[in-house]
Amino acid sequence: MKMHEIREIIKLIDQSSIQEFNLETEGAKVSLKKSNGTETIVVTQPAVQAPVAAPVAHIPAQPVVAAAPVAVEAPKAAVQASDDANLHKIVSPMVGTFYSAPEPGKPPYVQAGDKVTASKVVCIVEAMKLFNEIEAEVSGEIVKVLVEDGQLVEYGQALFLVKPE
Repeated sequence: MKMHEIREIIKLIDQSSIQEFNLETEGAKVSLKKSNGTETIVVTQPAVQAPVAAPVAHIPAQPVVAAAPVAVEAPKAAVQASDDANLHKIVSPMVGTFYSAPEPGKPPYVQAGDKVTASKVVCIVEAMKLFNEIEAEVSGEIVKVLVEDGQLVEYGQALFLVKPE
């Protein structure tokens, strides 16, 4: 199963009222479950197919589970949540590697304090050797860059906070 197919399934489930989804095909298993506004994604695939002639003991693949981060300090989280309520979050549309610049050694697309327009490219997310330009989606000022250059990001993870104009 290809990543773009998994992303499409996630989008469809996210836009629907379905709470749980399971799919098993060609040795891959995808399980999606919504709970309290968060998604838990489990994807299992066999790492390597053994030759047919060799006897192989079946060992089930261990699921990979993406869990939501846990807030450490409740009062601080409550204050931050109220500050963030007026800010637009630019989120990653896919799982991949975040790059703040078009290539190594070049200046980043945007930094905190920069003004952006809705169509301005703010970063690149690399997924499966494809470099996807991410646009701001809203005009305003970049308040905070939430991820580091070269960091792995998940589907729906906030990358930037923007104060809309």
